[in-house]
Amino acid sequence: MTTGNTSEFPILSERELEILELVATGLTNHDIADKLEISKRTVDNHISNILSKTKTDNRVELVRWALQWGKICLDEVNCCTLPSVSKD
Repeated sequence: MTTGNTSEFPILSERELEILELVATGLTNHDIADKLEISKRTVDNHISNILSKTKTDNRVELVRWALQWGKICLDEVNCCTLPSVSKD
């Protein structure tokens, strides 16, 4: 998997981020299409574009990329919260 640097950080559309989250939950392209009420071919195209933008080769690499860059949160894992600042 190519991680690149932050200057090459891909910009994903809102729809691509939505689909990425659904991929990370383990849904198939058909299930994603049903859930979003779009065609499977549209989902296929979005996933192809996402894989290209993120320079990943498959869904597993894509989810690893998304976790690494904080694009998804799975079951409260990889959910960034700001530390509380105490004023002592």
